[in-house]
Amino acid sequence: MYINKKRKVFRTRNRSKSAKKAVILLSGGLDSATTLYFAKKYGYNLYVLIFNYRQRHSKEVRSAVKIAEINRIRYYILDVMFPWTKSALTKNNIKVPFNRGLSRGGIPVTYVAGRNIIFLSYAASFAESINARKIFIGAHIEDYSGYPDCRPEFLAAMEKAINKGTACGDIEIAAPLIDKSKRDIIKLGIELGVPFEYTWSCYTGGRYPCGKCDSCRFRMRAFESLGMVDPLLRRLYGRDK
Repeated sequence: MYINKKRKVFRTRNRSKSAKKAVILLSGGLDSATTLYFAKKYGYNLYVLIFNYRQRHSKEVRSAVKIAEINRIRYYILDVMFPWTKSALTKNNIKVPFNRGLSRGGIPVTYVAGRNIIFLSYAASFAESINARKIFIGAHIEDYSGYPDCRPEFLAAMEKAINKGTACGDIEIAAPLIDKSKRDIIKLGIELGVPFEYTWSCYTGGRYPCGKCDSCRFRMRAFESLGMVDPLLRRLYGRDK
């Protein structure tokens, strides 16, 4: 992965056609969906990994499946568990914050300890097994301010560790959205034709988006800044909301 330390700009490497196979982590949110459409635009033959980790917002899993099926991409759903974590996303007795709730050290209570370390480890094993040389992840600037496993330095270190610990030793972690805001991601997604009406972001896991958690607020605010109503709300409610 190439990250310009000054601007944190993602650059793709030049590779032969035989190296266009890639693994993508797809959560069902708008970031990973946009990343998938970005990778498709550049001709990658994608294999999707979807994680069911008993998250409160498990509706994302169904959204990820929908996105993969729309694109006719092979996907795998992996069941993993984080019984030891103290996260609002995995523990029902911890409330999802509605006001950017942070724990000690500025880490959100929605942070799941080591999640991307584990997910990327699965992706590395999968990539090596199918002879893919790239792993796509939708990490970006509004996440790595609070989530340590979304930071550029983590992704660079993880890529190095993967290549020290695999036989092929030539796997790239690609984070094409790393320098983008939520607004930028939505603009890019619109250009790429991402069906945002089938993505899901709400942390609370209800039937409808709560509109109050950080993920909902970032998403709604970004669409509003572009003069748009979130297409998901149009689909669910059949009207502006």
